[in-house]
Amino acid sequence: MKSERNRTITINNEEINELNKYINKIDDINNTFNFINKVINGNTIEIIKYIPDNFADLIIIDPPYNLSKNYNGYNFHSMKRNEYIDYVNQWLPIVCRKLKDNGTLYICCDWKCTSEIYECLSKELTIINRITWQREKGRGSKNNWKNGMEDIWMAVKNPKNYTFNVNSVKIRRKVVAPYKINGEAKDWEKTIDGNFRDTYPSNFWDDISIPFWSMPENTEHPTQKPEKLIAKLILASSNENDIVFDPFLGSGTTCVTAKKLNRKYRGIELNEKYCQYSIKRLLDANENKIIQGYNDGIFWERNTLVQQKKMKK
Repeated sequence: MKSERNRTITINNEEINELNKYINKIDDINNTFNFINKVINGNTIEIIKYIPDNFADLIIIDPPYNLSKNYNGYNFHSMKRNEYIDYVNQWLPIVCRKLKDNGTLYICCDWKCTSEIYECLSKELTIINRITWQREKGRGSKNNWKNGMEDIWMAVKNPKNYTFNVNSVKIRRKVVAPYKINGEAKDWEKTIDGNFRDTYPSNFWDDISIPFWSMPENTEHPTQKPEKLIAKLILASSNENDIVFDPFLGSGTTCVTAKKLNRKYRGIELNEKYCQYSIKRLLDANENKIIQGYNDGIFWERNTLVQQKKMKK
């Protein structure tokens, strides 16, 4: 029995049949199938060929890294470098064709496979940045440095024409040494709870934790990305009603966050249990639009929940 403070999402046997009604299978796909706002259970390599080219404004990919990992009974095994490249090339070129001419694609990886991902991606699109995410939590090691970083490569079809809404992803930080001109605040706001500045975001993100047991978005998926991280990608690189596509959906974070931010979504996931988590979270998002760390159109630095609540009043 879990603690009252443990908010990890669970699925009981009574929910399964109802959740499965919202999950599509490959047999459901035909010439008239509407891919908008759908979660499809199946192998991306098989399903992707049914999806039209040039349909997605934004693609977010969080594929299996080159690590041995158990995904609810599906064991992904670490490979030699050339084997992993062959694996990525089975699906990445096809996925890239689904991107609109002015679209953006983000793909996650770690230190072990980042060079392979870069090599494969650079053949398909123009890479314009690499985000480094310091996720902090991770298993320690007695004979090596703890792996606490991940990369997110950003690529586009046309480097002269793509969406980037910088004002939508500014970060509100507390100002320690406020600068004034003629006695007036310069680029910061004075409040009864402190001095704050909305700063331009960099490509080093150290203000986002991985989901854990006290967070209501947490599931049992072993590599779940936080909604706050995905929200930054969506807000920066798409607009409302745009289509966001995730070919390795996992427990649904991309689709759920897209829905909360008024985007359309499509996701493919191999594991049925993870699809059920996706649907449960999507149904909850009909009413619950909260993204932890993002309030009233602003991303806040960590450990500022008290200030967030005060300013919201």
